[in-house]
Amino acid sequence: MLSPSVLVQYHCSKPALHHARMEDQDKKEQNGYTGEIKGGMRPSMKLVIMGIVDKKPKSIEVILSAKPQEEEEETAGDVGLQMKVSFMDKAVQRNACLAGKWGSCENTLSFFPFAPGEAFKMEIVCEHQQFRILVDGQPLCGFNHRLSHLASLTSLRVFGDLQLTKCLR
Repeated sequence: MLSPSVLVQYHCSKPALHHARMEDQDKKEQNGYTGEIKGGMRPSMKLVIMGIVDKKPKSIEVILSAKPQEEEEETAGDVGLQMKVSFMDKAVQRNACLAGKWGSCENTLSFFPFAPGEAFKMEIVCEHQQFRILVDGQPLCGFNHRLSHLASLTSLRVFGDLQLTKCLR
C-alpha cells in the first residue's frame, strides 16, 4: 500500500520499456496531470495511472483527447475517452466527443473498485476495437472506440479528488 507521503513521480514509457522523466511540456497541476502521448494512441499501448483517492472524494476524471489547434483555444479537440469516477453514484461514466458532439454515456459496471483514502492502479489498454480498463489488476469495463483515428489522441489529462503517485505512458 502506498502512503500519502509518497512523492509524485512522472515517467513516460517508450515502446522498448525505457522510462524517462516527465517531458518539459507535460504539466503537473495541483490535483492532476496533463501530458503528451507522443505519436498518439495505438493498439497494444497501455497507460498506467497510480494514485491515492482523497478521504472525501467527489470525482476523478481521466481524459484522452486530441490537442486543440491553438493553446489559447477554449474548445478542445476530439475526446476519445472521458472517464469520470463518481463516488456519490459509485459509477464510472464513459463517453466520447467527436466534432464537438458528445455521444451516449456508458456506465455499466460489475463492481466499484475505488475507496476513499485508498491507493489504486488504473490501466487503460488500447486494443483494436476498444479501450480496456483495469483497476488493481481486475477488469473494470471496456469502451468501444468511437474515434477511428486513434493516433490523433495525443493528450492525457488526469484530475479530481486524488493524489497522483505515478503516470506511465
